Amino acid sequence: MFALSSENRFHLYSQPTDMRKSFDGLSGLIQNILARNPCNGDVFIFINKRRDKIKLLHWQGAGFILYYKRLEKGAFELPRYDSSAGSIVLDYAKLVMIIDGLSIENIQKRKRYTSPTGVVNES
Repeated sequence: MFALSSENRFHLYSQPTDMRKSFDGLSGLIQNILARNPCNGDVFIFINKRRDKIKLLHWQGAGFILYYKRLEKGAFELPRYDSSAGSIVLDYAKLVMIIDGLSIENIQKRKRYTSPTGVVNES
């Protein structure tokens, strides 16, 4: 089942992440930098320096699931946090707000790309 919910625990990695990292590279960050077990069922969130890409790594059952979103326009807004902390805990509602482009501070929709025709070119 491909689902995240408020039942999960969400950890936002506090440093910009190289988005070329995939399953092994991200789970290595979780183990070596955050000193956590990537297979414990928690969801680990990584964002690049430009804040236009986000990855969520989640162990589910017998393997990892990697969710990846790239914005065509705009940036993800992050909550205020102490950058010296390895990660911060987010609740599900705040994660959804970040992904949907809602401002965490004043609940306003952030800019997003919209296709002129409403259909994405698949070629």
